[in-house]
Amino acid sequence: MITVTERALEKAISLMKEEKHPDGSFIRVGVDGGGCSGLTYKLEFDHEVKDSDKVFEDKGMKIVCDKKSFLYLIGTELDYSDGLNGKGFAFHNPNASRTCGCGESFAV
Repeated sequence: MITVTERALEKAISLMKEEKHPDGSFIRVGVDGGGCSGLTYKLEFDHEVKDSDKVFEDKGMKIVCDKKSFLYLIGTELDYSDGLNGKGFAFHNPNASRTCGCGESFAV
């Protein structure tokens, strides 16, 4: 399962409204090859679920992930920070054996 913190939930809802995403939109997360640690996180808003997607719901928010990425993201929590040490969404991934300094890439 992939979960969201209250801060991430509030920010996602705010951004979806601000960017005028259609009703029924959700958070789509995934993984791509690249970055200084080998894999990078993807996050976007979407409104179309594909047949091969894994679908979760946490705190009333639908979270969707493709099956390949899900293998790397099992148990991950999506958070949001607007503090002095960085602003934006952050992935807390228990499967990552190492992460880069910026937190945008990881290795398993």
